[in-house]
Amino acid sequence: MRRREFLGAGGATVAAGLGPARRAGADEPLRWKMVTAWPKNLPGIGTGAEFLAQSIGEMSGGRLQVQVYGADELVPAFEVFDAVSQGAAQMGHGVSYYWKGKNPAFHFFSTLPFGMTANEMNGWLYKGGGMELWEEAYAPFDVVPLAAGNSMVQMGGWFKREIHQIEDFEGLRMRIPGLGGEVLRRVGVTPVALSGKELLVALQTGAIDATEWTGPWNDLAFGLHRAAKYYYYPGWHDPGTTLECLVSRPAFETLPGDLQAIVRHAAMAANGDMMADFTAHNNDALKVLVEKYQVELRPFPPEILRTLRQHTEAVIEEVAGGDPFVRRVNDSYQAFSARVRDWTAISEKAYLDTRLV
Repeated sequence: MRRREFLGAGGATVAAGLGPARRAGADEPLRWKMVTAWPKNLPGIGTGAEFLAQSIGEMSGGRLQVQVYGADELVPAFEVFDAVSQGAAQMGHGVSYYWKGKNPAFHFFSTLPFGMTANEMNGWLYKGGGMELWEEAYAPFDVVPLAAGNSMVQMGGWFKREIHQIEDFEGLRMRIPGLGGEVLRRVGVTPVALSGKELLVALQTGAIDATEWTGPWNDLAFGLHRAAKYYYYPGWHDPGTTLECLVSRPAFETLPGDLQAIVRHAAMAANGDMMADFTAHNNDALKVLVEKYQVELRPFPPEILRTLRQHTEAVIEEVAGGDPFVRRVNDSYQAFSARVRDWTAISEKAYLDTRLV
């Protein structure tokens, strides 16, 4: 009831001057709500939302203050987009493939299986036309999207049993969102949509047999090692997942120009800060999982990755083929990926291969 009342009140609060466009007196700050798809202060992504809100407040000299709400405090994780679209909250923090049912193009603004890395995604979004397409995709919903973080290459997931060959996926129920779930469906997996805080109980009770989440830092915080023993890599399905800040367009357009610029630049700062945060903490958390909790760290066999890659190509082609706009987004994504791939190979990959010899 509380959720329905909150969402239903969106239009009324806007009309009353208490929603996105609430105007303050000369000395009174604007106060916005940010609803998120994460438990409050979850390491990396939850703290990233807090960093964004704090940055907006500091950069604006306190003129725009943002209160952050975790998943289920005002709305559930998967209703964040609707809350912002309907004007019930001025801001949101989530990931675009959570709302894939609204438009298949949304997949491309988070990540694609075997797709671009975090640095490559940033290049496409900021310098390759990706942001313009993202804004076009969200415009019918009165939402302005901003890149506001990246979890970088994720882990492949937690499994209760070992995965030796592609047939071992048959019959598994696995929490996995986005196109990665559609790829695994092709090899016999039943993808399940669950929010982060539901994962441990679902694994413990047998509601799911496997799950992916983010990476060691987040996964340790959720205690996923208590329910599954085998921890696989790499995260072929999430090679560079962009997290997003959602802004109600009516709210954004009522801001003066300098506050609009502050919101945009604070999101860019949050994007870089989250990448630094995951880089700084993931390996320490991985050591705890392996050395203290005896988690068995396993690579996916190459033949499994080759099979998943083949299915990925077919899935993306199907998604992109049914709609002219989705095709345009896919063409832009793939063209930029091809454009930067050679440089990534002879720069970062070549260097890492040398360093790890």
